Amino acid sequence: MDHLSEAARIRRGVVRLNRRLRQERGNEAGLTPNQLITLGHLHRHGTATPGEIAAAERQRPQSLTRTFAELEAEGLIAREPGTVDRRQSVLTLTAKGRRALDQDMVERDVWLAEALASLSATERGVLELAGALMERLADG
Repeated sequence: MDHLSEAARIRRGVVRLNRRLRQERGNEAGLTPNQLITLGHLHRHGTATPGEIAAAERQRPQSLTRTFAELEAEGLIAREPGTVDRRQSVLTLTAKGRRALDQDMVERDVWLAEALASLSATERGVLELAGALMERLADG
């Protein structure tokens, strides 16, 4: 519990920044949070089964079933039978899915780049390092 106050301050900052980034999406009819989670997972890790995605994102496979179907219907992911177990489906990010994910990210990146311009080079460097460390914590 030595780092409890540090953890609380970091959490508050991450939550507030995440909230602001969601507000900056400006994509009213865009991707849902679960769609973003799925597309992001496939982008970072490549082809995966629905169960692998659900486990990695700490969700139940049943809660993502509709999401997978919507993404497939929109052509953002492709579903194929598994090579080892033909009953198991394998999901892949399509080129259209990659473009949709890129578009969603660029809207938020533009806002963040403008916000970072108000900081010093040292502050921006600290945040870049913090971003890498937060990714490491999230993956661990």
